[in-house]
Amino acid sequence: MPKEIAPGYRITDINQDERPRERLIKHGASGLSTPELLAIIIGSGIPGENAIQIGQRLLVNHKSLSGIYRAGLDALCEEPGIGTARAAQIMAAMEIARRTVNENGEQKPAILSPEDAAALIKFEMSLLEQEELRVMLLDTRYRLIEIVALYKGSLNASAIRIGELFKNAIRKNAAAVIVVHNHPSGDTTASPEDIAMTHEMVKAGELLNVEVVDHLIIGGNRYLSMKNNHIVFK
Repeated sequence: MPKEIAPGYRITDINQDERPRERLIKHGASGLSTPELLAIIIGSGIPGENAIQIGQRLLVNHKSLSGIYRAGLDALCEEPGIGTARAAQIMAAMEIARRTVNENGEQKPAILSPEDAAALIKFEMSLLEQEELRVMLLDTRYRLIEIVALYKGSLNASAIRIGELFKNAIRKNAAAVIVVHNHPSGDTTASPEDIAMTHEMVKAGELLNVEVVDHLIIGGNRYLSMKNNHIVFK
């Protein structure tokens, strides 16, 4: 880990081996802190604040990387030391990350755990400002066929037609589904309506011979697996 940087220090005041770019080359991107990664994108600091400190300030002001992404270009442009060019670089890097998560390639990924499912969808759904419900369609070997977006807006049991959840599964000959929806508040607690809806989904799946593997709730950069927490699922 790099030494703590005193306020006002420039990146060039840091020992060369401890500068973010050099540390990335030596240790790989995974070895850097989030402010250091942002510092590489930002490039240089401003009087009284180096690039790492600017990155840390962005995280504090916007709560998280997801918060920075949701803030958008205009809000980032207003941050001291950012401006249009750097804001565009930050947004581009985050959009690349979002698209990378959605790339499945030719080999369909197998979804063998809640962690596998969350890894495919958590980043994107944590950025959403409204509630959305999506269904992951799986084949007999639990490989992903497709992710279908079904509902957007305020989700409640009366607005969601259980049959709609299985229409695409039947059309695509899916053997199983994982239902995912987000809580923009960041709270992953399953509400009574979430639990009631999941009961209905599981019962309908049994009748249609389509396994409901799990129901994930995404909140912030976290998720709740109803199956892992023994909510509805035995």
